[in-house]
Amino acid sequence: MKRRMFVLFSLISLIACSKHSTLKLEVENSSTVDREDEIVEIAWNTVKEKLLLTQDFSLVVLDESGKQLPYQLVYNGASAPQLLIFPATVKSGSKSAYTIKEGDQKIFPSRTFGRQIPERKDDFAWENDRVVFRMYGPALVDEYPSNGVDMWLKKTDNLIIDKFYKGDLENHQSYHVDHGEGLDCYKVGHTLGAGGIAPYFRDTLWVGNQYDTYKVLENGPLRTCFELTYNRIPVGENSLKQTVTITLDAYTQMNKAVVTCEGEIAPIQLAGGIYLHDVPGDIRVDKAAAYIAYAEDATSDAGVPAGRNYVGMIFPAGLQDIRQDTVHILGLSAYQTGTSFTYYFGGGWNQWGFETDEDWFQYMAAYAENLKNPLTVTVPEQ
Repeated sequence: MKRRMFVLFSLISLIACSKHSTLKLEVENSSTVDREDEIVEIAWNTVKEKLLLTQDFSLVVLDESGKQLPYQLVYNGASAPQLLIFPATVKSGSKSAYTIKEGDQKIFPSRTFGRQIPERKDDFAWENDRVVFRMYGPALVDEYPSNGVDMWLKKTDNLIIDKFYKGDLENHQSYHVDHGEGLDCYKVGHTLGAGGIAPYFRDTLWVGNQYDTYKVLENGPLRTCFELTYNRIPVGENSLKQTVTITLDAYTQMNKAVVTCEGEIAPIQLAGGIYLHDVPGDIRVDKAAAYIAYAEDATSDAGVPAGRNYVGMIFPAGLQDIRQDTVHILGLSAYQTGTSFTYYFGGGWNQWGFETDEDWFQYMAAYAENLKNPLTVTVPEQ
């Protein structure tokens, strides 16, 4: 009996010693640029194992001053969480400490959101606190659509998709006119718009049509991720099936896109493109850093000048070539069908975060450099 009690006591002691009331993290910035509110990740299993969480739990994430931060559990298509993400702020060449522990989480506003818009021809629209995008859906099949990216300009950190569509469709308040929070004045047509991607084959850009199916994988408060499938993109005498998984985090201008094309066509390139519109603006390219940045005049449907809008693309794996066709500036990359290709696209406005074109160009250069020097999250011995 005494031996059983000793074993039980030892097990209880072991559990008590293994469970940490808090999980300490360090986030390191090895780059030369200060990073502010950049979303970082830690494996959910690490959090769960260190804190020995039960089914019913409530967590808080704290910075060095004890301020509570928003966080999100990310599933990546699985039935159980795979990651915990939160915003980190770290000065260049330094580290910042964060704490995760059980506690009562404050209610934070969602900073990302996306959904299909069946009430408006199956648009798929998504946004964060900085900018809004949309892709065209099946109901546009008879209207000469494309797989190009449309961009809305906003000057509020509130989420506006539902408000803008409702105002336009029910209250006759066009979102093509700025009523105080932004507008849609970007024209796409049958182009790649604000950062779409398409096969490049036989010196020809093969722009696709509307997406066929969609799937939402994550939806806020800090990350929205979804998948669009294009069943048939004509390429020469053949066609490819293209799947694009797009991730937009809070506090950034840029989307991450992972592209897969399936088919028997080889060799091909993928071309990420920006539509130059009728009056071309200012182009900034850096082949070595593998980014393209663009600045142009924005004008509402009513003909009212709306400042300058900005678009940019980054290709982390590098670029084979940068060239201009009749309507695009294109970044070309080698591609093998059946594999995944990652690039980044995004945009901005001089009425929300960027006072000048040069501010946008500097943002793009810094973002490209930051991708090469990601923030690293470690768990010090505790």
